[in-house]
Amino acid sequence: MRIYVGNLPFGTDDQELSKLFEAYGAVDSAKVITDRDTGRSRGFGFVEMLNDTEAKAAIEGLTDFQHDGRNLTVNEARPRENRGGGNRGGGDRGGGGGNRW
Repeated sequence: MRIYVGNLPFGTDDQELSKLFEAYGAVDSAKVITDRDTGRSRGFGFVEMLNDTEAKAAIEGLTDFQHDGRNLTVNEARPRENRGGGNRGGGDRGGGGGNRW
């Protein structure tokens, strides 16, 4: 199960996030999302747990849990929305890569 974790302290890294959830079961992966330009934490992340029962226990146990002075927001992650931003340089801006002549 993929779990969203919000309101993370900005100093939290992937390993610390994983350790929070390991108290509830096996963690497959933990990733704090960072800003593409600055590399700084964006204050949220995702944890992947293979066992749904353990994942639900983690959600229940860590929702509103205070970590470094911040109450965590924890719930099952929603599927990503396709925002259609994968085609850069197309259109009338001249970056389409087609034959111009």
